[in-house]
Amino acid sequence: MQICELEDELEQGGSATSVPQRCISYVAMQALYEMRLSNTLCDATIHQDEFTFRVHRAILSSCSDYFRTLFTTSVPSEKDTITIAGIRGAIMERIIKYAYLRECDVREEDMFEMYAAADYLGMASLQERCIQYIKKVLRPSNAVVIMLYARQRMCPQLYAYTRAYIMRHFVEISRRCADLMNLELDDLYELLSDETLNVKDEEMVWQCCVRWIKHDPGSRAQHVAKLMKAVRLGLLRTQFFMDEVKENPFVTACDATKPIVIEALTFLYDLDMVNSTQNKIKTPSIAMPRLPHDVIFTFGGWSEGLPQSVIETYDTRADRWVKIDAGNRTEVRAYYGAATIGPMVYCIGGYDGVEHFNTCRRFDAVEKVWTEIAPMHSRRCYVSVVELSGLIYAMGGYDGHNRQNTAEVYNPRTNQWTMINPMNHLRSDADACTLEGKIYIVGGFNGQECLSTAEVYDPRENAWTLLPNMHNRRSGVSCIAHKGTINVIGGFNGIARMSSCERYDPCTNRWREFKDMYHQRSNFGIEVIDDMIFAIGGYDGAVAISQTECYVAETNEWLEATDLNQMRSAFKAVIVSGLPNVRDYIHKDRESLITERRQKIHVAEQEGDFIASLSASTINDVD
Repeated sequence: MQICELEDELEQGGSATSVPQRCISYVAMQALYEMRLSNTLCDATIHQDEFTFRVHRAILSSCSDYFRTLFTTSVPSEKDTITIAGIRGAIMERIIKYAYLRECDVREEDMFEMYAAADYLGMASLQERCIQYIKKVLRPSNAVVIMLYARQRMCPQLYAYTRAYIMRHFVEISRRCADLMNLELDDLYELLSDETLNVKDEEMVWQCCVRWIKHDPGSRAQHVAKLMKAVRLGLLRTQFFMDEVKENPFVTACDATKPIVIEALTFLYDLDMVNSTQNKIKTPSIAMPRLPHDVIFTFGGWSEGLPQSVIETYDTRADRWVKIDAGNRTEVRAYYGAATIGPMVYCIGGYDGVEHFNTCRRFDAVEKVWTEIAPMHSRRCYVSVVELSGLIYAMGGYDGHNRQNTAEVYNPRTNQWTMINPMNHLRSDADACTLEGKIYIVGGFNGQECLSTAEVYDPRENAWTLLPNMHNRRSGVSCIAHKGTINVIGGFNGIARMSSCERYDPCTNRWREFKDMYHQRSNFGIEVIDDMIFAIGGYDGAVAISQTECYVAETNEWLEATDLNQMRSAFKAVIVSGLPNVRDYIHKDRESLITERRQKIHVAEQEGDFIASLSASTINDVD
């Protein structure tokens, strides 16, 4: 991989005040390098293995603390010929080339060796190049090795980055990374006990503990009690705890696990006893939810005949919606489009009950600040918006007079919108998503009828291609990519709001229906989190609703989730990941979660009893 500095990073959107400028042109550097190759004016020799390099002291001293000290604290004749222990000749050759040209061919097979050599020679800029390369090749199979190497080399930047990657991708790493099984006890415990560990449930944490012990049971079985303390046992299903934890051979053979098992059993028993006399139970540490890595954001929308400005976030670990107070709040807005880039949420177009917007705003989820960005070329409410490759696309919509087939793209680096080729159909109230570098848009309303058509945009060709029609007409629809397919959910068919769902498979070029939602809805939020599709709020044909449900593809079923705090439709849901201030967006009173859960179960049971008694009374009246 070639890594080289740019002559002027301003051409790439950099800042004139923040971008370091070169003091010498590339042509001059190339000339100096050719002088080295021809041994012109060279004043030192480096011997490494079978390699011999003639070099200029001043060039090497300019970028290396080691060479600068070596060449400036000795009599020149004493350091005319040198050998540096521990660095292979092939590595030294690339380091010398970097000193002259600021080009370095970093390779995965020797990236650690290159970093160690750069560290030893005091070449900070080359170290940074190596770190950036290592980050690019970071993946689940090598993440543990890289984290341990970064700690060994005392590189906090790379260590923190890699550890955060492991936290984020722990489920995949625990299944695919053999190096995880070779970790020392303290290292594994530190990872598993971390509150930022990204796991949907604690079963996989316990299973990881068992696999680690089985890797070397003779020496590791004695540590089962400590590892149990890293697992939030109170969050396990009672049956799983009884079968897989309490009766595990390593657990039953270790006396130190008995108080841990008793504590967990007591908690799970109390939790199951909904009618317990204890009205309030403080959530213990064994049942405290971990912090979510992904947070769903919803902004504004429409409720009770008015546009809204409310912001709610979803804490998936606590299964709670949280109302957020963000400093300079956005104006009321509904029927907009939204997308995220890093911690930035872009709200595009929309409607406030009077005006159809071409204006756009950006919310910084770290700083909690709203910023106006460049307006679109056209006013667009009911607009479809996606992010792809760092660009934001806005398609179709309604300008207050006409439905549109035009589309435009926003570049955050230049703060400019550019028109792209129009769609094949006029579409407002459609929805769009991305899959494998392409944009898919489905359904909508053309001013006369709800649409069953769909099309795909290839940004490389700047071209739209029609897809087979959906099984149903759908306006106010939501669509999202999941498991390699385009999932289209709910909407309005011109007669009624729908609960039906269908998905498009690009490989077969076919649409297939799947399990209906519990609630019929249009103009609702949709997102994928924890590998489940969440359908949030919307309009059921009579009122805006707050119900949230999630789809599990493996079982082809919808599950109820916690409702929004406010009934809303005509909003978008987006995910922001890896926020450093994630605590600002999660359920604050986590110690009361168990009490809230018990109360919710108790209310549900009372409602069930009431319905049952009502049914029985009705039957008696009939009799």
